Amino acid sequence: MEMPSSTACGLLLVFVASAQAQRPAEVSAVISVDAPVVVLNHVRVIDGTGSAARDDQAVVITNGRIATIGPAASVQAPAGAQVLDRAGFTVIPGLVGMHDHLYYTDSISVQVVNGNLEEPGLFVAELPYTGPRLYLAAGVTTMRTTGSVEPYTDLKIKKRIDDGLMPGPAIDSTAPYLEGAPTRFAQMHELKDAGEAREMVDYWAGQGMTSYKAYMNITRDELGAAIEGAHKHHSKLTGHLCSVTWHEAIGLGIDDLEHGPVFADTEFVADKKPDACPAGGSRSWTNLDVSGPQVQGLIHELVAHHVAVTSTLPVFEASMPGRPKLQQRVLDAMSAESAHSYLTARARVAMDSPVTALVRKEMDFELAFVRAGGVLLAGPDPTGNGGVLPGFGDQREVELLVEAGFTPLEAIHIATENGAVYLGRQDQVGTLAQGKQADIVLVKGDPSKHIDDIENIETVFKAGVGYDPKKLLDSVRGQVGIR
Repeated sequence: MEMPSSTACGLLLVFVASAQAQRPAEVSAVISVDAPVVVLNHVRVIDGTGSAARDDQAVVITNGRIATIGPAASVQAPAGAQVLDRAGFTVIPGLVGMHDHLYYTDSISVQVVNGNLEEPGLFVAELPYTGPRLYLAAGVTTMRTTGSVEPYTDLKIKKRIDDGLMPGPAIDSTAPYLEGAPTRFAQMHELKDAGEAREMVDYWAGQGMTSYKAYMNITRDELGAAIEGAHKHHSKLTGHLCSVTWHEAIGLGIDDLEHGPVFADTEFVADKKPDACPAGGSRSWTNLDVSGPQVQGLIHELVAHHVAVTSTLPVFEASMPGRPKLQQRVLDAMSAESAHSYLTARARVAMDSPVTALVRKEMDFELAFVRAGGVLLAGPDPTGNGGVLPGFGDQREVELLVEAGFTPLEAIHIATENGAVYLGRQDQVGTLAQGKQADIVLVKGDPSKHIDDIENIETVFKAGVGYDPKKLLDSVRGQVGIR
């Protein structure tokens, strides 16, 4: 390897020292590695492409980018580099979370009892402080908010992170939900017609939003207008639909569909009325065979029209009896009120809940969809009964993809490169390669063999700066649901 000149090293050190001095104390407090040149030595590399892991590698990070990846025996550490010998550790790309809200259902058990919800509707809590820190601590270095209830807050969070004033992932900001009437959420606007859908898209594009999301009670005319508007602004639109079927949305040119069809596609409901969200949409999937002609026809249509599907298995797993396994780290992060709400809601899940079988069917669909050439994205959706938290849920999503039948390497590929490609950021992030931004997660163990090792994070590098997950988590302890 060519050695940098002493002059170049000196200039780089001055630049980095200046950058360090300008960082706010609260950002500096959670950084563990901050050097102009860093070498991760003797690590296993999972590059995010789905390729086999490479053992005993060295990764050289220079000025926030990956300078070299190669066998440790043949890579010479540049002069003055901070060398971290990490035999027994693995590096993966930073996760690209594709359903990563900046809000949370913090009091669901109080607001929804026996299915009843009082006026003015369900109210969710914005997480402007704890959300970004949780995501980053769990290895999420890029995320799409996928629906906003406090859009100006989301945009401010993005700007503060971009300006280096607070820690968190790079954010693709999604505009407020494009929702029709009647919505069950107190914080969502109800569209009156297609013209207003166009106006909303135009307005939020002007405010800096870069993604859009349609919601459950939107009409076909409104959805079509919103898709046309989003594409005019060179943005993409996804949807958690109900009133509009997946078949109809594909025909209108939608780019992505959230949650998977078992929980969000109503086209197989026998008495489905146009532009109306029917009750019990998931029940229509109970007797459908994923290998049968109806589901295979849907898969073919999705693939043929290049429509992505976002897997959000953790939010549904939380409604399965006895799932997920309780983790102390999750309860420690929650406020006392949020933890009580979640544990109460968890206890109300019936032992014979049909969600168990439906989740398995959703897993089977996602596996079949990818095997047929479909693009699957990954995210946790920190809503539902409150059991899914930012960051922790992203890790759980990868683990559940493996339970679905994907190999660990495939699951990591779905949660990294696929999201980066969808967002158009694949030249910068999503995989580990020379010249790319150094968004790297350093984990103890081998997630290519034991996917739950993905939880054992030592350092999260974002643009070459290493953040300490423990310090990030300590900073939010007991506060999720409060701020």
